[in-house]
Amino acid sequence: MDVNGPAVESPIVFHRDPTSGVAPYLQLVQQVKQASRLGRLKIGDRLPSVREVSAQLAVNPNTVLKAYRQLETEGLLESRPGLGLFVASTLEGPSPEAQARLRRELLRWLSRAREAGLDSDGIDALVATTLRLEQSEEVA
Repeated sequence: MDVNGPAVESPIVFHRDPTSGVAPYLQLVQQVKQASRLGRLKIGDRLPSVREVSAQLAVNPNTVLKAYRQLETEGLLESRPGLGLFVASTLEGPSPEAQARLRRELLRWLSRAREAGLDSDGIDALVATTLRLEQSEEVA
């Protein structure tokens, strides 16, 4: 794993939410997977170095290494010695056109939810509850 790779413009910019309750390395894993599903990461894209991410997010380099190793184990990333870490495969997601349509529909729904009196926490709770309900119905 190239810890000190040269700075290259990256197709992904990581962020950390200390209030989420999710471990920082899992936040990185989730962000790579989301970017892959949404088509923001393509096979062959180079990810920022461990040093760059560690400095940007003010986290221990081992946190970034753990996330990158998990993604390598899952086959999404591959290390190229001396060159850095690259996207090896992507996750399937909707086409860019379908994403745009869904985003517009979601924005309309969010507007109606706010008009009905829901704040961000209420929206999160409603979505999480609905997803759990849908998943339990799929199992039944």
